[in-house]
Amino acid sequence: MPTAVKTELSIAKAAEFDIKKTFECGQCFRWNADEDGIYTGIVGNKVLKIRELGGSVVCDCEEDELPFWRDYFDLDVDYAEAASRFTQPEYLRLCADYGAGIRILRQESWEALCSFIISQCNNIPRIKKIIEALCVSFGEELSVDTYSFPSAERLASLSESDLAPLRSGYRASYILDAARAVSEGRLSFDELRDMPAEEALAKVKEINGVGDKVANCFMLYGLHRMDRFPIDVWMKRALKAHFPDDFDPEVLGEFSGLAQQYIFYYARTEEGGRRSNVSQKRKNC
Repeated sequence: MPTAVKTELSIAKAAEFDIKKTFECGQCFRWNADEDGIYTGIVGNKVLKIRELGGSVVCDCEEDELPFWRDYFDLDVDYAEAASRFTQPEYLRLCADYGAGIRILRQESWEALCSFIISQCNNIPRIKKIIEALCVSFGEELSVDTYSFPSAERLASLSESDLAPLRSGYRASYILDAARAVSEGRLSFDELRDMPAEEALAKVKEINGVGDKVANCFMLYGLHRMDRFPIDVWMKRALKAHFPDDFDPEVLGEFSGLAQQYIFYYARTEEGGRRSNVSQKRKNC
């Protein structure tokens, strides 16, 4: 049977899908750019190269893979229409305009949970380094120097000493507790998707070391529950400076998670850059 030929196929307009913003806004850790601005990412056992070309976003894949990637990038949802609701306060409108083109990825649930456990009180370069070491050490080799994210079952069989070379510190025990909860069926992603939000949040927080911030990040990025509004140090600062004291994220409705991403991205890149020019090095607590 002949091997399918991969070629560059257009997947979206660059105006609706800004790959740099999407991959560098803090929601994912396994998409990396080369010197030509071509991003390579690994999702499950799939590897994709994607870039902007002439006002379009093109990806190096087979045509029958396009539906998978369109779903992963959430391209069938009108983010511009959702963002049009973010009018008050004016700061939120500014953040939405600045972050236009960001897509909330439909990430694999286990990878998102494990990644955000690693992210706590950590900085993005170090998070990415730990995750890459985790994949090289315990994932499956997909091609030369390319590894899948290790399954919960694989990690559940390990000990803290096995994870020591990753230099993840105290997070190692949290990773193992989460892996065992998933592999033993105590934490079901399908059930979490169907639970009321606060019930799901409480269930995720049963994992050792997981608090509100990590649980909400996982629910937004790993379950695609767009009504979640994670609050870390950047968000606390932005909310205190630019929103009323009695601001309730629930007023933003079903896309409050998208609003959160716009605020976080603006605060960390624009305001953080002006403040110290080290936004990528600040800890994500």
